[in-house]
Amino acid sequence: MQLRIGSRGSQLALWQANHLAAHLRERSHEVEIKIIHTTGDKITDVVLSRVGAKGMFTKEIEDALTAGSIDVAVHSLKDLPTELSEKFEVAAILAREDPRDALCSKSYPSIEALPKGARIGTSSLRREAQLKAVRPDLVVHPLRGNVDTRLRKLEAGEYDAIILAAAGLRRLGRTELVRQIIPVEVMCPAAGQGALAIEIRAGDGAVRETLLFLDHQASRSETECERALLKKLGGGCQVPIGASAAWQDGRLHLQAAVASPDGTMLLRESALGRDPSGLGEAVGDSLLQRGGAKILDGVYGRNVTVPQQP
Repeated sequence: MQLRIGSRGSQLALWQANHLAAHLRERSHEVEIKIIHTTGDKITDVVLSRVGAKGMFTKEIEDALTAGSIDVAVHSLKDLPTELSEKFEVAAILAREDPRDALCSKSYPSIEALPKGARIGTSSLRREAQLKAVRPDLVVHPLRGNVDTRLRKLEAGEYDAIILAAAGLRRLGRTELVRQIIPVEVMCPAAGQGALAIEIRAGDGAVRETLLFLDHQASRSETECERALLKKLGGGCQVPIGASAAWQDGRLHLQAAVASPDGTMLLRESALGRDPSGLGEAVGDSLLQRGGAKILDGVYGRNVTVPQQP
């Protein structure tokens, strides 16, 4: 079968597209990768949480799917809105990488070891809020660009440390400055972090069947749980919400967090269950009732982040 894969043009996105292509070529499929520039790629001078574009890393790729110029789209799952248009479906969730965040630094081995007033680079409101909850004395500065650009800024001394997803660093073989894989109990990852989603046109049975061998059931159920929580809380990919689910002895263990942007309010919740969506919704409900609704109303009301579900 001949398949055209749509991908963003960043180094990490192309790694993801080539990773998918390699799996397909092993099964004798012909594969072409088409680079598509998204809104999120074009806006590089604004903190992501202030951009306010829904599906900012996916819309143009989905437009290409609709137009038929590509057959398959590969996304970082955390960039994919929790409610897909009825025109699309997720045909596969690939086996997941480590979902946790990583602290990168030339000089300091951990968050705890950072000196007072240290400059930390991140453009993630989720990371910033949780970091400030444990170290309110640190100074957080915006950090955009691809992985190489961010690491180059760290190496040039613009920051004392930066926080990136461990999965992206491992996929690109850029772990030389990783000093700490941050525990989920300290920094809860984004829903779907570390997972790749393969999106196709709804009802395209031939392509779905072709991709079925890539669907990793444990990764799909874990991320389904996390995304159910995110959906319950009404959040996009740039809100201060963390969710991390993992199978333990036949049950899913979900850990979640909601934080105010300044880190002064931080709610954590965890629970066990066997129904991914039900567990995510239940933990989301609990967080809302414990004060999460007030925190998120404040976030949305201040326009700190405006990506809404489509």
